[in-house]
Amino acid sequence: MFDTIIIGAGPAGLTAAIYAARRQLKTLIIAKQVGGQVIWASTIENFPGFAAIKSFDLVNKMQNQVKNLGIDIKVAQVKKITKNKNYFILLTEKEQFQTKTIIIAMGLEPRYLNLPNEKELIGKGIGFCANCDGPLYKDKLVAVIGGGNAALDAAELMSKIARKVYLIHKLDYFEAFEILVEKVRGIKNIQILLDTEVRETVGANKLESIRILNNKTGETSQLDISGMFIEIGREAQTDLVANLVKRDEKNQIIVDQGNQTSLAGVFAAGDVTQLEFKQIIIGCGQGAIAALSAYKYLQTNKNFN
Repeated sequence: MFDTIIIGAGPAGLTAAIYAARRQLKTLIIAKQVGGQVIWASTIENFPGFAAIKSFDLVNKMQNQVKNLGIDIKVAQVKKITKNKNYFILLTEKEQFQTKTIIIAMGLEPRYLNLPNEKELIGKGIGFCANCDGPLYKDKLVAVIGGGNAALDAAELMSKIARKVYLIHKLDYFEAFEILVEKVRGIKNIQILLDTEVRETVGANKLESIRILNNKTGETSQLDISGMFIEIGREAQTDLVANLVKRDEKNQIIVDQGNQTSLAGVFAAGDVTQLEFKQIIIGCGQGAIAALSAYKYLQTNKNFN
């Protein structure tokens, strides 16, 4: 019987584990992979204490800290969660675990363009976070894919870093705030390509170019670029807890200021929650709050004392 099981091993999950361990909670982490979305970034320049740090190094430091506290990280996927009186049962492909509390920190999954070679080039020219990787493309040619606020924000940011930015959207209009659209349209080194789709990524060990299709004319062309940011949204994959906790219209888990969900004993932290601003440091903060809230729940619940 564990005091808490953390589902997910990104910054939120790893931080939750650190704080749980410091409260002497018997803790286990179950995750499909260690690092979460951070592993898609190459260099991180907005994490306190480091002017710049490779994503692998940051994840490795967090992981080592967790392991040094005696917490096991089990690489597996939780398939089912059931509640049994005052505790929960978690089933993976091969094992079963019991826990008094759960901290859900599964993060978000980015939407892909579903192109051949796309996933192989992630971190090698293709990314999902201009804030994280943008400075790597100083004075280079880049593309931003998407037509919502996130895409236009990324294009505006990259216009200050890159020599030229191609803003590519499959529709003939943007789905962003008009004030942001006007701002982006006025930036000289952003070339807007509406009614246009990326059909192919070119490059073996790194992104070298993309082939695009104009949906109106049927014309295809090639853009030589060094980087491409896919900003067509992220999705919360929370069907695992659909029957346990309340979610919003985006399937994000709804939590209160203590990162408590609608079900007592279940907490959530990081990008998987409805809370605004999806950043590494914010996920860490939420992970700490979730762990402390789980500790408080156990201390004040008469069933566990």
